Amino acid sequence: MASNRPNRQWLIAERPLGRAVEESDFTFKESESRDPGPGEVLIKTLYLAFDPAQKGWMENIGGYAAPTEIGDVMRGTGLGQVVQSSSDKLAEGDIVLGQLGWEEYPTVAADTVQKVDNNDLMTAYMGPLGTTGLTAFFGLFDVGKPVPGDTVVVSGAAGATGSMVGQFAKIAGCKTVGIAGGPDKCAWLTSEGGYDAAIDYKTGDVREQLKAHCNQSIDVFYDNVGGKILNEALRHISLNARVVICGGISRYETGGMPAGPENYFNLIFKRASMTGFLLTDYVHKFDFARGRILEWIRDGKVTYKEDIQEGFENTPKTFMRLFTGQNFGKQMLKIADPA
Repeated sequence: MASNRPNRQWLIAERPLGRAVEESDFTFKESESRDPGPGEVLIKTLYLAFDPAQKGWMENIGGYAAPTEIGDVMRGTGLGQVVQSSSDKLAEGDIVLGQLGWEEYPTVAADTVQKVDNNDLMTAYMGPLGTTGLTAFFGLFDVGKPVPGDTVVVSGAAGATGSMVGQFAKIAGCKTVGIAGGPDKCAWLTSEGGYDAAIDYKTGDVREQLKAHCNQSIDVFYDNVGGKILNEALRHISLNARVVICGGISRYETGGMPAGPENYFNLIFKRASMTGFLLTDYVHKFDFARGRILEWIRDGKVTYKEDIQEGFENTPKTFMRLFTGQNFGKQMLKIADPA
């Protein structure tokens, strides 16, 4: 039975393999929302969150996510409000977080979304209290294993995840160096983002800047970019260094897999390790990590930046900001206010 609520959607139209994402990779569709069946809820989407990995989902690259099909509603994390419930777990008016997709009124199983508080930190559940902060937390502490006095270098440092890694590393007593693009981002890293130094990859030689800040002294390199920056960082790792492979924005921009770093043999010379990870490996520890991050935010030890665009019609354009360096902080799109 239709609820007669207009439900605008963005569908996958093309796979952006080997090229940048374009607006034409998505098709706009208007339909009607569906009343929830037993155990389901109808949700009004308030915000959408965007991550570079979504391009890989469109391309069907990688084996950790279920494949997508042309014509599917584009997947994505959203924050929404329950407007109709057929579940005893959620009530009308509850704020929830989950894979809502790029649509205004999704109907989903109640056990696939998480209830969150409707307070001043509501959108933080898509950033520092959500997958962004959890990815930074487990990648740094469980994979990077920093100890006080370590030098931690982060690529994509002004991005949503990178900005969290630097602050967590400072809490752990480490020296922090962030790599980002542009003077504004680099200034923010050192003034508010907790970094001791910032490297602008757009205005100088990354190799020389790494040599100046941390010559042969990188104990933990947290990589969100890959490509040439990863290669240069490997040149400057210390004995027993840990290289954390979180993401590869350079790969997402072009598709396919980049050539392996030329300096990978330094892992042997330095008896270092390079390890990838997936956030799903740590589901059993989410509550613990989220509690620590919330405590740090409330104590003023962690700050975060949100880049919020507006208007459902701007969904593809907002997603594309991730790949052009326009976003500054967690990229989100506001669609509606809670009731």
